Amino acid sequence: MINAQDIKNGTCIRMDGRLYFCIEFLHVKPGKGNTFMRTKLKDVVDGRVLERRFNIGEKLEDVRVERRPYQYLYTEGEDDIFMNNETFEQIPIGKDLVTGAAFMKEGDNVEVVTDATTETVLYAEMPIKTVLTVEYTEPGLKGDTATNTLKPATLETGAEIRVPLFINTGDVIEVDTRDGSYIGRVKA
Repeated sequence: MINAQDIKNGTCIRMDGRLYFCIEFLHVKPGKGNTFMRTKLKDVVDGRVLERRFNIGEKLEDVRVERRPYQYLYTEGEDDIFMNNETFEQIPIGKDLVTGAAFMKEGDNVEVVTDATTETVLYAEMPIKTVLTVEYTEPGLKGDTATNTLKPATLETGAEIRVPLFINTGDVIEVDTRDGSYIGRVKA
């Protein structure tokens, strides 16, 4: 159990039978009344964000989480198979629990977050940036770079994103795995 005033970004708590990560907190001391904590909590399972107020001194059930690096090996049915980089143990994780799964290729390292007490996997997270090759995109016209127009491109993982007109098939680009946006071209 932790006190409400001890909540920080990244703290995991169990509330109403669900697990939540704190993504934002504010210690509020109004002119009148008691001090309280205003928080934004993200549901571990479905990703919904809710705002919640806690009075100072209120007891909350905290969850000890562990973050470990795992390597993506292959897909088997509805699960992705990952290998622990330290123990070489292989575990299946459902595709819906992997953020950025569309941009994952064999050999990529992800961070797997587990509940330390029950050893259950909460979710797996791709690094924010990843480097991928463009498998196919319409060729751009020479000199057509004056506007911020985007065109569709298919990446080596099969994911489709929007890229600037000057990107061609075979180019290596950097992609934001959170929203699938183009970051930049990688120099070879």
